[in-house]
Amino acid sequence: MSPAHLMVHAGEPVMLVTARQALRKFLPIFGRVLVERSACETVTKGGIMLPEKSQGKVLQATVVAVGSGSKGKGGEILPVSVKVGDKVLPENGGTKVVLDDKDYFLFRDGDILGKYAD
Repeated sequence: MSPAHLMVHAGEPVMLVTARQALRKFLPIFGRVLVERSACETVTKGGIMLPEKSQGKVLQATVVAVGSGSKGKGGEILPVSVKVGDKVLPENGGTKVVLDDKDYFLFRDGDILGKYAD
């Protein structure tokens, strides 16, 4: 285990794996965007627990990595329209990528339908 993955807490070593470390293993290319979908709400604001059937589909995702952009007709690089950390609304689907037992989804830049304003 490398020192970058080891932390000592109360005298005991603790394994730390951050999203950044997991994403070093996978970088999108060209006009691709890697996102992490937000977790489903399992409890209402009033404190009622929702069964799995009642939980809606997750529409929001956070951009965790972007490619360098796609090539235009003249050979110029067209940058990706979102940046890391943006909250976005991707189309349904995407390509599932599992990194360190965590699910991410890969989309084309054009498959991102919108970006949430802060």
